[in-house]
Amino acid sequence: MAEQDAPTPKNEHGERVARWERRSEIPMLLLAGAFLVAYAWPVIDPDLEPDLYTVLETLSWTVWLSFGADFVIRVHLSENRLKYALRHWYDVLLILMPVFRTLRLLRLFALMRMLNRSAQGGSLEGKASLYVGGAATLTIFLGAVTVLDIERGAPDANITELGDALWWALVTATTVGYGDYYPVTLEGRLVAVVLMIMGIGLMGVVTAAAASWFLRSAAKNVSSAP
Repeated sequence: MAEQDAPTPKNEHGERVARWERRSEIPMLLLAGAFLVAYAWPVIDPDLEPDLYTVLETLSWTVWLSFGADFVIRVHLSENRLKYALRHWYDVLLILMPVFRTLRLLRLFALMRMLNRSAQGGSLEGKASLYVGGAATLTIFLGAVTVLDIERGAPDANITELGDALWWALVTATTVGYGDYYPVTLEGRLVAVVLMIMGIGLMGVVTAAAASWFLRSAAKNVSSAP
């Protein structure tokens, strides 16, 4: 008798959700990138022409509505809607973020989520490298843009330029904390707390990935030695 093929593992929320996520993967990734551009550009260049600012603001709201529609569709397609909504509470926060200024940092989670979807194929090593590298870069960049957006107009603010914000985000995410630049507003400090918590995890993963790469390289060199 011929051996039967192993059954394909089912998505825990149903095949309809898995099929929708496969089909929407690339469009949602592009929308996440557009969301980042629409938010970051006016912060980096506050002297934008009014017409261009209006276009970017419209783009930001359009993409946000698309994220909301995507979440509603996934909930509708899931076999257990309440369980799916509870398991994806971060998507609910993502949809609510325009209401709360500080929650704009959650744009990072949208980008990381799309990045994780796009990294599902390929080797484990390649997927991990793509996800870790992308997540670390996005964490630092978006943390810098968010704190600059919040701090720039505050009295006694010392983070008023993109370069200063990037330096602050880097030393904060790596928990070095030189103290030469720091947020003075409550919202900015909340962003710093989120960035520190995320940075601890991400930097640990980056360090582990680098150590693993060196160990594999050393093992290959030893095995190939005469």
